[in-house]
Amino acid sequence: MENRRVYADNAGTTQVSKTCLDAMLPYLTEFYGNPSGIYSVGREAKRGMEAAREKIAAALGAMPQEIYFTGSGTEANNWALRETAKLRAKRGNHIITTAIEHHAITHTLAEMEKQGVEVTYLPVDEYGMITPDELRAAIKDNTILVSIMAANNEIGTILPIKELAAVAHEREILFHTDAVQAIGHIPFDVKEMDVDMMSVSAHKFNGAKGVGILYLRRGVMLPAFITGGGQERTRRSGTENVAGIVGMAAALEEAVSNLPEHMSRLSKMRDRLIEGLLKIPYSFLTGDPVNRLPGTASFIFECIEGESMILSLDAVGICASSGSACSSGSLDPSHVLMAIGLKHEVAHGSVRISLGEYNTEEDVDYILEKMPPIVERLREMSPMWEDKMKELG
Repeated sequence: MENRRVYADNAGTTQVSKTCLDAMLPYLTEFYGNPSGIYSVGREAKRGMEAAREKIAAALGAMPQEIYFTGSGTEANNWALRETAKLRAKRGNHIITTAIEHHAITHTLAEMEKQGVEVTYLPVDEYGMITPDELRAAIKDNTILVSIMAANNEIGTILPIKELAAVAHEREILFHTDAVQAIGHIPFDVKEMDVDMMSVSAHKFNGAKGVGILYLRRGVMLPAFITGGGQERTRRSGTENVAGIVGMAAALEEAVSNLPEHMSRLSKMRDRLIEGLLKIPYSFLTGDPVNRLPGTASFIFECIEGESMILSLDAVGICASSGSACSSGSLDPSHVLMAIGLKHEVAHGSVRISLGEYNTEEDVDYILEKMPPIVERLREMSPMWEDKMKELG
């Protein structure tokens, strides 16, 4: 098969859909007014933004007044964590999360710990899973918030959010979920899941970068995170990214309407990919084998470096990612892979392939053709592989 380009890092970001782009364009060229303006072009922008809020609320099972627009999922996470600590300061200072959360959660909590917040990082099992009983055992009298992701960005494990939220609510503790990887890819209704807060990012489901959502359940009076002009009902100041918001609504509406078909198609391609790549000797899948995102497959190939694998794949036109943090200038492997019990040297050999809306069966064929010889070549260059072969005799 001739070299082609295969984008397989959809968990990192997705291509903006034509539906999203078409929805955005008028708000960049015609209805470009400030939505806080009282003149006609501002009112048009405001109407578009509020219509988008209604569409997003409907897609998530929320009410429009529970949807607050942010600049990213990271901002939404920061808002939920930092302002809940202020809101509930008189009640306590203890927050519970998991050891596999995104850095938008873990790095924020690390900062908050320096300011006197107490944090429990729940350990996970080999699949990245926790149980309601494990959460229940970690709750203390001063616990004010539980923040647990809906699905993991590296290994694809889907966590039991409904059951975990129910445990938090037994003790009248607020529950937040980072649902950035879940929304648009698996069914998620905020009322059914009974979450109090939820973070969403548009660019994970074929929307544009630079726009996100914090869902705040009615009655959760979270303080303002950004002060200034009083936008978003005084809770998040700053002129709204109207075009991005309108595009996000269009992308989410499209994703939700096609969800059963989308999940079925991606799951079949993902499973074929897993079956094919696990034929490579000394390779294994990470994450829950059943409760996982439809498009995400994360592998360990022993005795190679994930970063070398990513660069070698890129050379033949395949865009994937590594769970190892080498590529960001750190020698440490992914905290997620360490949390599921992998040894330091093994965790460095991780590769995540995440399929999306625009991937095809031919893309899977191409990955299955190109990856085995790349793994073989990298192992031939690896002293670790040589040592392993000697050990095996």
